[in-house]
Amino acid sequence: MKSEGLTFSRKDYVSLYKFKKLLKELESKEGRGTELISLYIPPNKPVSDVIGYLRQEYATAANIKSKSTRKNVQDAIESAIQRLKLFDRAGPTGLVIFSGAIPQDGGAGTEKIEVYHVIPPEPINLLLYRCDSKFYLEPLKELLKEKDVYGVLVIDNEEAAVAVVRGRRIVELKKFTSGVPGKHHAGGQSARRFERLREM
Repeated sequence: MKSEGLTFSRKDYVSLYKFKKLLKELESKEGRGTELISLYIPPNKPVSDVIGYLRQEYATAANIKSKSTRKNVQDAIESAIQRLKLFDRAGPTGLVIFSGAIPQDGGAGTEKIEVYHVIPPEPINLLLYRCDSKFYLEPLKELLKEKDVYGVLVIDNEEAAVAVVRGRRIVELKKFTSGVPGKHHAGGQSARRFERLREM
C-alpha cells in the first residue's frame, strides 16, 4: 500500500513545487470503473463525522455487482478511514484524501491500493465524496490559480502600452502609437525656442 501526505504554507515555494508535482502525479492515476475515491473535508470538520459517513458508504458499496470493483471500492474506503484516524479535525484549511485501487501493469488483478492526503494551502469549504475512474482534483487546481491580477497602463509622448501583471509575470496586451506628429518641425533660429516650449 502506497501512502503519501503533504502539508505546506503558501509562502514555501519548495512545498508549493511538491504540491504541484503531487497533483500532476494524481492526475496521471487512473482506475478501472469507479474505484478511485476523492474525499474533501471542510475546515475544522470533526473527522468522526466523516468516518461515520464513510462507514455508510462502505455498506452501500456492498451492493456493487462486480466482485472485483466491490472489493476495490471497499478497500479504498477502508484505507481512507484508516488515514482519517490520524487526524482529530480537518484543520484550518481542510483536508483532502485520495484513495483507490490503481492498476500497476495495466491489467485487471494487478491493482494496488494507494492513499494520499493533502492539507490545502487555502481553506476549501467543500464536503465532497466522489467515486470515479480518476481523482477529482479541480478544487485543488483552483487554489493554484493566481488571484492577484493588476492592470498596468504606461503612457509616453509617442506610445502607450497596456499590460497585466499576474504574480511575477507581465503580459503585454496591446501597444499603441499616437500617429500624431510632434508639436514642431521648425528649424533654424526658432529651433531652441520650440524645444523649450515642448519641455514645459
